[in-house]
Amino acid sequence: MARPDKAAAVAELADQFRSSHAAVLTEYRGLTVAQLKTLRRSLGENAQYAVVKNTLTKIAANEAGINTLDDLFAGPTAVAFITGDPVESAKGLRDFAKDNPNLIIKGGVLDGKALSADEIKKLADLESREVLLAKLAGAMKGKQSQTASLFKALPSKFVRTAEALRAKQAEQGGAE
Repeated sequence: MARPDKAAAVAELADQFRSSHAAVLTEYRGLTVAQLKTLRRSLGENAQYAVVKNTLTKIAANEAGINTLDDLFAGPTAVAFITGDPVESAKGLRDFAKDNPNLIIKGGVLDGKALSADEIKKLADLESREVLLAKLAGAMKGKQSQTASLFKALPSKFVRTAEALRAKQAEQGGAE
């Protein structure tokens, strides 16, 4: 029978998996407490970085419906539970790992889809959600301006064509 403290830890981890948009598993062997504190700050305010026990976390992930991470629970493991923009936290992990080679990104999950370490690094290369939305809004505004110019040009082009046709008919009528 499971001890109550372990059952509570599994329930808490399962809740964190369910409430997170993404979770990234890392190996933190060789990092100091000060470095872990710096890492937690670099992840942003929408991420929580927790050192976890592999067995309990594996059970919690399976309870939350995530069974694609089972192979990654080996060695000292910590999980970044991301509730906000996953790009911001992925950038924080990538940048911290560049400066501290002891942090190894193992893999993770984003909205239920398993991600490899390389895919997490590609996610970090994306621009933030706000920047992408701003670019989309700019592109949409540009298309609206083009459409407005097109609609404005149609009547004036029609008038010019009609005037040219009238002048040509007047020319032909005067020549006869």
